[in-house]
Amino acid sequence: MTVTAVVVSHDSAFVLPRCLASLARQSLAPNLIVVDSGSHDKDYLRKLAADYAFTLIESENIGFARANNLAMRHVPNKTEMLVFINPDVVMPPDYLAKAARILAARPACAVVAGVLEGFDFAQGKPTGRYDSTGVFRAWYGRWHDRDQGRETASAQRQAEVVPALCGALLCCRWQALRPFYPDIFAPEFFLYKEDIEFCLRLRESGWNILFTPELHAFHGRGWRGRAAMAKALRLTAARSEILLYRRHPSPYMFWAVLKYLAARWGNF
Repeated sequence: MTVTAVVVSHDSAFVLPRCLASLARQSLAPNLIVVDSGSHDKDYLRKLAADYAFTLIESENIGFARANNLAMRHVPNKTEMLVFINPDVVMPPDYLAKAARILAARPACAVVAGVLEGFDFAQGKPTGRYDSTGVFRAWYGRWHDRDQGRETASAQRQAEVVPALCGALLCCRWQALRPFYPDIFAPEFFLYKEDIEFCLRLRESGWNILFTPELHAFHGRGWRGRAAMAKALRLTAARSEILLYRRHPSPYMFWAVLKYLAARWGNF
């Protein structure tokens, strides 16, 4: 199976080298596209280009969804599996080969991913705690990453079809995404929740979204809770929730609006 991986970078000099190194070590080598969305200093990209083979696309800061969409016109025609990977994700060498085998064996599956474990880039090691084992909606409508923050030894998950997956690492059947080309992700989402909307749209088209513990990667998620987020990012996150529930109605819309107002006018 031929693979293309897309990485969107924004001031990612600290994390991107380890991500690219893990991609270079894959037993199933991907074509690699790096989209820089408005980094303030692009010198780190020039240096990395000397060590790793990738197509570099540069733009202003247009947000995560639109930056990924920008790469679509550069995806080779022969691509069968398209991988969206954040610059703060590290994979073991057999990750893409396993994902390709799973997609080949499950023709109804559009997207597959596995366990995301936290990764401390400062110390260069896993945290031992889950980052995500799939994305689920609570009974009252709020979407959340399952098991986030729990010790990895505390819960063992089985392979299952899930409502959505964390967008930090998504292995996708290119055939399933073609009907949405070139706007694979909804462009009105600047950052956050575009992964959930993407998965819901695929499910509405009849495709399955698969979580499997057979796949295990590491994610150095850039923030830990709202207290650590800048106000601009909290406002962006709250706005994205409203966009999500407008496209896919949920009773949580009421609370999403309150969160947006609190982020805009208060200290939430």
